[in-house]
Parts: sequence; C-alpha cells; structure tokens
Amino acid sequence: MASGTTRGGLIAAAVTVVCAVTVLAAPGMAWAGPNPAPSASATPAPGTAPGTTAGAGAGATPAPSKDLQAVRARLDTLYHDAAVATDAYNAAEEAAKKQSAALVALARKIVEGRERLAELKTRAGAAAAAQYRTGGLPDEAQLLLSDDPQEFLDGTGRVLQGQKATKGLLAELAQTQQDLEQYAADASAQWQKLEANRKAKAKAQKRIEQQIAAAEELESQLEKQEKERLAQLEEEAARQAQTAWLDTGVLKGAQGKATTQGAKAVRFATAQLGKPYEWGAEGPRTFDCSGLTSQAWANAGAPIPRTSQEQWKRLPHVAVADMRPGDLIIYFEDASHVALYIGNGTIVHAPRPGRTVTLAGAGSMPILGVVRPGA
Repeated sequence: MASGTTRGGLIAAAVTVVCAVTVLAAPGMAWAGPNPAPSASATPAPGTAPGTTAGAGAGATPAPSKDLQAVRARLDTLYHDAAVATDAYNAAEEAAKKQSAALVALARKIVEGRERLAELKTRAGAAAAAQYRTGGLPDEAQLLLSDDPQEFLDGTGRVLQGQKATKGLLAELAQTQQDLEQYAADASAQWQKLEANRKAKAKAQKRIEQQIAAAEELESQLEKQEKERLAQLEEEAARQAQTAWLDTGVLKGAQGKATTQGAKAVRFATAQLGKPYEWGAEGPRTFDCSGLTSQAWANAGAPIPRTSQEQWKRLPHVAVADMRPGDLIIYFEDASHVALYIGNGTIVHAPRPGRTVTLAGAGSMPILGVVRPGA
C-alpha cells in the first residue's frame, strides 16, 4: 500500500473488506442439500441388469417397474455426487470465513500502523525543529563548546540519552514501515485466496444444483405406485445391509458408554429429528449431514471440523467394535457422509434432499470408519 494513503482511505478499505465478508457469508440458494440416501449403497442390488440406467432427459417416459432397481442406483449416484459437492462447498465456505476474518484484522492493523507512523513522523519532525533552533549544531558539538565543566558532565548524560532515543525513534519508524508493507502483502495474498474460494464455492454450488435437479427430474417421471415401490426397495436394501452388518457380530461385547459431552451431543442431534435436509445448512431449522454432527458437538462444548471429510481426517479414529454413543460414523470411501451414533446399532443423521433428520441402522450404508470427538 502506498505510503501516502490517508487514514480515511484505509478505513474505507477496511469497510470494503467487511462488506465483502458479508456478501461472501450470505447463504446460497435454498436448495435442499445433498448427501447419500439411507440406502445400502450406490451399487445396484443383486439381480439388476448390468449397465442399466435411467436417464433424466426431457420427454423420457417413466421407468417400468422392473427397472426400479436401476432407478434407485441412479438416484443414489446422483445424491452421492451432490454430497461430495456439498463437502467441497462447505470446505470453501469455512476457508472463506477464516480468510475474511484475517482480512478484517489486517485492515485494522494497517489503519493502526498508519496512525503510529504519523505519530513517529511528528516526533521526528519535532526533533529536527529543535536542532534547527540550536543553530543546526548537533548536541555533541554544543557540548564541546561549553566552558562550564559541570555543564559538560551533565550534558554528556543527556547526549547519550538523546542519541539512544533518536536511534530508537529511527528504528521504530523503519520497523513500522516494514510492518505496513508486510500487512499489505498479507492482505493481497488473503484476498487472492478468498477469491479462489469464492470461485470454488460457486463451482460446487452449480454441481450440487445440477445433481439435485437431475435426481428430481428422474423421480418426477415415476408414477405414484412406482415411487412407493422405490421407497420400499430403499427400505429393504437398508434393512438387509443392517442385518448383514449386525450378523458379523461387530457389536457383540461392545459396552461403551457415552461421556457427558457425548450424551449432550446425542440429545442435541435427536432433538432435530424431523427437520429438513438442506445442503450447506447448520441449523437451526435445516441441516446437512456434517452440519448436524458439527453443531451437535459444538453444543456439547467440543467444536469439530465442519465437513465429513475433515472430521474423518482430523478426529481420532476408533474401532467400530469400540464405538460409543456420541461417536461419528463416516460413510463411503470418499468420506462423503457422516452420522452420529446413538447406541444399539442406531444412528441419527440428515440423509439427503427431500428427507428429514431421522434414525437409521448404523450398518445401512458402507462404513468407512469411526471417529471420536472430544477424545
């Protein structure tokens, strides 16, 4: 930033930063957010003809009943892709929030630095004026010309003290100038990152909306009876996956009890039952999957990362057999879905668009692993 920038201009710049923060923090369009459905997986069920898919093009006729398994697989894929995009959106939003806060802090530092620099320059000017009034002679020369021995001795201390003060003033001036230059460079770098994350958010949002629109178009082609049968297929797949998971004996002997914080997280999450899913939402009226889990643990006094992928990366991992109520179960190989374990093989989660926060079997989706907040 140029040294001649006025304080008013810097304050205006700071206000501009704050305005930018407000715009970037504004919520996206009110699409219901995506995440994997509570079905067993995005893989077609046994018996489905390989390669069968249901298109979402305009004018397509409703899929026949025998192809409902393929329709279900296609819907799972679309919602899963939307969930992945939601994680990318949430990650970009979190980064943008931090960068915006950093920009505001830097703007304040620049304003304060400019004020300090002006003060130091005033002091330097006063010192120069004082020297002019004494005929332009430095203190050392005036001291040598003195005829009074006592004055010479007293003056020596003042000269040394004055030299030290002058040296300190010049050093502080130089340091303040360097700090301002660094603040300006940091602000520029943060702004570039902020702009990059704004573009990442926009790209992710477009992807989310495309996937949800394709899924809704596909579902709109089904007759009422086909929709009912499709729901039955999803329930059956989830039930079969849960039964197979329990039959492995993974929960035998598991007696982990919730901690105080874990129990509080469970109470918060279950209190949200029935609230709609909305991508990018963290409550209080709507949630996406990681919005629910992150808010549950924030309410329990242990903030955790915002996205399911970051929760998987950064929280301590525990064995499935050792999980306890309050732990988070991460689903799918790409960690695109997360739920909160409440005990007895049951989870509470925000499934996908068009659904509400609900209870489900912990094994009804492919488990990647378990993480433990507040460990």
